[in-house]
Amino acid sequence: MSRIGGRRAAPTWVMVQQVMARGAMAWRAMAWRAMTQREPDDRRGDADRGSITAYLLIITVAIFALAGLVLDGGAALAAHGRAADVAQQAARAGADALDETSLRSATPAGLTANPAAARVAAGEVLAAAGVTGDVAVNGGSVTVTARVTKPAAILSVVGISEVGGTATATARPLHGTTTGALT
Repeated sequence: MSRIGGRRAAPTWVMVQQVMARGAMAWRAMAWRAMTQREPDDRRGDADRGSITAYLLIITVAIFALAGLVLDGGAALAAHGRAADVAQQAARAGADALDETSLRSATPAGLTANPAAARVAAGEVLAAAGVTGDVAVNGGSVTVTARVTKPAAILSVVGISEVGGTATATARPLHGTTTGALT
C-alpha cells in the first residue's frame, strides 16, 4: 500500500490501471477520496500524541534544577569562603589586642590577649565586613565564628530564600617571626 497525503491508498500499479481505464477525472476523484477519507483502524500516530510535551516538561524541570544548583550552590560556596576570610581577619585582630601585663613579662612566650579588647577588636572587624558571628577568648587564643548569608536566586522558588556559609578561625599572639630567622 502506498500513502497519499498521509492516508493509506491503493497500490500504485492499481491506481495506474484505474487511471488508464477511467481517465483523468477518475484519477482526481480517486486521489481526493484517498486524501480525505480515513480508515478507522489507521491509528498508528495517535499513540505518540503528547509525548513531546512530557519530554519538554521533564527537560525543563531538570535544566531549572541544574541552574539552581549552579547559581545558588556557587553563592553558598562564595559565602563560605567569605565567612572563612572574615573569621581569620577577626581572629587576628582579636589576638593583636594584647594584655599589657603580658607585654611587660620577662619571657615573650607568655603573651596573652586582653579578653575585653579582643572581643571588641574582633567584633569591629565582623561589623565592618557586614557579617554576624561569635567571639570567644580562651587564655592566649581568640576563636571567631563568622556566618555569611546570601539571597537565593533560583531556589527561592522552592522555598529556600537564602544560602550561606559558616567558618571558624582561631588565632593566638606570637612573639617574633615564625617563618624563620632573617639574615
